[in-house]
Amino acid sequence: MVRSGQSKETEPMATHEGYCVKCREKREFEGTEVELANGRRAAQGLCPVCGTKMNRMLGAKK
Repeated sequence: MVRSGQSKETEPMATHEGYCVKCREKREFEGTEVELANGRRAAQGLCPVCGTKMNRMLGAKK
């Protein structure tokens, strides 16, 4: 069940590049593709160095 304001998972783990705001560097992270409440796709995962949650906005699904 997905509550209002939460995302639902749509894809298994994949490698993405994102910016870690805690480390202040771009890093490769393994994460899942999710659909946000507004319908946009994003990749979410953890920074491999510090463990902070990372997000990367993805293009529209065709």
